Amino acid sequence: MTTYKSDFLRVLDERGLIHQVSDPAGLDALCLQGTQTAYVGYDATATSIHIGNLISLTMLYWFQETGHRPITLMGGGTSMVGDPSFRDDQRKLLTVEEIATNIESIKRVFGRILRYGDGPTDAMMANNADWLLKLNYVEFLREVGRHFSVNRMLSFDSVKLRLDREQSLSFLEFNYMIMQGYDFVELNRRHGCRLQMGGSDQWGNIINGVDLSHRMGGPQLYCVTTPLLTTASGAKMGKTANGAVWLNADVFSPYDFWQYFRNTEDADVGRFLKVFTRLPLDEIAKLAALGGSEINEAKKILATEITAIVHGREAAEAAAETARKTFEQGETASDLPSVTIPRGELDPGMGVLNAFVKAGLVPSTGEARRQVKAGGLRVNDAVVADERATLGLAELSADGVIKLSFGKKKHVLLRPE
Repeated sequence: MTTYKSDFLRVLDERGLIHQVSDPAGLDALCLQGTQTAYVGYDATATSIHIGNLISLTMLYWFQETGHRPITLMGGGTSMVGDPSFRDDQRKLLTVEEIATNIESIKRVFGRILRYGDGPTDAMMANNADWLLKLNYVEFLREVGRHFSVNRMLSFDSVKLRLDREQSLSFLEFNYMIMQGYDFVELNRRHGCRLQMGGSDQWGNIINGVDLSHRMGGPQLYCVTTPLLTTASGAKMGKTANGAVWLNADVFSPYDFWQYFRNTEDADVGRFLKVFTRLPLDEIAKLAALGGSEINEAKKILATEITAIVHGREAAEAAAETARKTFEQGETASDLPSVTIPRGELDPGMGVLNAFVKAGLVPSTGEARRQVKAGGLRVNDAVVADERATLGLAELSADGVIKLSFGKKKHVLLRPE
């Protein structure tokens, strides 16, 4: 087991955030020499990043907290190609306008986690479109492409898996790892960046940048990857029945975000507190040691602390209070996620199965029908017994909403307008 001397690597190690380090002793020594610069890249293939990206953002947070300068690199250029890593097919090609819109949306969450500014340890935001979109193709091939071995690139798991399945890998996608490797070299030239971080699935792409710098006569670069988190039951972290756990409130509400972590498996509470929160390790150890029903209090703290980091303390406490009212007092809390429908749909009435589909609680009427038979759906806290039932104006509460529930923990308000 490696014993780190630098505050940065020691903190990451203590919190279970290290999977691989390209040169542990060399990076540890570098971090002891004063303020260093590191980056994580974020492609703009959606309007929000997801919970998996929060882990790399947390690495940048601790990098900054231990006296260094983080860079968040927006993939304005690489997003035009799309990372093929561990995908079965090619990503949809986005327009320049779509990528720009996504970047503006993604930026919102970074300011809550990192401190941006002009100081020596203040974070900065860069965009690889600034250099990738200006490259001369033939010149790039001669100066950069010649340093990449196709044989070696084919050996990376992200590529090999696709080819082993006899699934097409386009030449466009094959260039992604060259572009990402070049990003590292360019950030070193422009900003003295010596370290790239990311998830363990990015190891091949990141190590390409380390190797490229060496081949082009540049300084020694380093990389750190974090484990891809799975739950204690073996499921991939960050997936729900309705899709990914996004960080932007407009695509995944603070309440749903809070609930996701409130529902953490007992065995994962201590690990997730270490990875995602800033609570002291001794406090985390006490919370993780709780047993029986007391572990639920630790889960509430976990949910509130992570939600505060991503959405702000006020939103986190509001989500916790909404949950308390809903589960402990049986109230229809006004802050529950809601779906607006035309008032006319409740007169003469909306089929109860369609209502649950519209609310996003189930993916189809077939699934809603199965849940009715299992007793899993409720309207205004009453179990739905008849799949042919309809919801009308009579079901509106005094607050003018209808509360739909799937199981004990998923609730949505139908709001007619």
